[in-house]
Parts: sequence; structure tokens; C-alpha cells
Amino acid sequence: MPIGHYLVLSGLLFCIGAAGVFLRRNLITMLLSVEIMLNAVNLTFVAFGRQLGSVDGQIITFFVMTVAAAEAAVGLALVIALFRSRESLNPEAFTSLKW
Repeated sequence: MPIGHYLVLSGLLFCIGAAGVFLRRNLITMLLSVEIMLNAVNLTFVAFGRQLGSVDGQIITFFVMTVAAAEAAVGLALVIALFRSRESLNPEAFTSLKW
């Protein structure tokens, strides 16, 4: 399978994730959309690593997955804390930095 197919799929996933971040009005959905965007980047790294015949893309993907897991844990903890204080997951409810 040529690398172009992987890149088109990766670009499509990234666009779906970006659309989810910009169009949705729910913090959890936005967090999941960022995860989709990170997976699109991971697919690109693996595709280029396979094309070049090295494992560098897979190694970078493991690091990105580690950072994504930490980001998801911290992001979900923040979403829960914000929900407990405002009882809403709408991002426009959190325009003030005061609690």
C-alpha cells in the first residue's frame, strides 16, 4: 500500500479532530477530538517510518502516546473539577478565571 493512502487517512482524521474541537461545545468531546488529532499524527509517523525503513516513527509514536495518556488524565481531571464548580461542560461558561 503506498504512503499516500496513509497520509490521506491521517489528514482526514486530523480534519475530523479539528472540526470536533472547533464546532463542538462540550469539553469532553473537545478532549476526545484532540486525541483523534494526536492519533492522526501517530499514523503519519508510523507511515513515514515504514516508508524509510526505520523504527524511528514507531519510537516517536510511543512517546506521543505517553504524552497523550498524561494529557487525557490531566484534562479529564480538570473537566471534572470544572464541572463540579460550574455544573456545565460548555466552554463558554468558563470565560472567567475566578472560581
